[in-house]
Amino acid sequence: MAETQIEWTDATWNPVAGCTIVSAGCTHCYAMEMARRLEAMGVPKYQGLVRRSGARTIWNGVVREDEGALAIPHGWKKPRKIFVNSMSDLFHEGVSDAFIRKVWRVMQDTPHHHYQILTKRPERMASVVATQIGNVLPNVWLGTSVESAEVAGRIDYLRTVPAAIRFVSFEPLIGAVGEIDLSGIQWAIVGGESGRFARPIREEWIDEIYGQCAKFETAFFFKQWGTWGKDNKRRSKKANGREYRGRTWDEMPTSLAAVP
Repeated sequence: MAETQIEWTDATWNPVAGCTIVSAGCTHCYAMEMARRLEAMGVPKYQGLVRRSGARTIWNGVVREDEGALAIPHGWKKPRKIFVNSMSDLFHEGVSDAFIRKVWRVMQDTPHHHYQILTKRPERMASVVATQIGNVLPNVWLGTSVESAEVAGRIDYLRTVPAAIRFVSFEPLIGAVGEIDLSGIQWAIVGGESGRFARPIREEWIDEIYGQCAKFETAFFFKQWGTWGKDNKRRSKKANGREYRGRTWDEMPTSLAAVP
């Protein structure tokens, strides 16, 4: 996979396939249904990663390292922002330390790109980066997902990770996060859930995060309302749009210049 419709990145790169549900934010993960479609299309990498549970497709716990995918970023000559593992989690317990080091080597060897790594397992990210990596790459952004106050503690783990850019994805935002500490966090993405099973988002939840971003001088990116608009009406993602407080918010971290 390369080109993407994700608003905050330019391309996706998936050296790992497969995952496991760890919290409520995973319940309707688009990657599970996408993996099912790719399996049906006969793509070898995505064979046997999901199962059916009633009307839903869910991960079955199989995680696959794709050595062949490691070469992909070398073929992209034009600088890109690259979302690493949009279909998985690089810091899943099923991914070996050795393979994570290989991914890091690719990112080190392609400094014209910016890599955005998002995990729901920041405690492992903190451990692996500290013990296995040892150096901060200026083109690598490290982030965690927080869907509600129940998992806001992930931010504290993220803050301990040595990184050029740290970011939090509050997506899908399915509950209030409360008063959060965004010190040391350079970027926040906020978005509602999409799809037929989407859970509503509330404007006051976004307001909380927006206020904390202003307090800690964290760049604020509003990705989408999703299936539910600010009037609590269910519509298509396109119909609900991306406007918040009368405008779109596409702020990015200030350090965007790739290393020569």
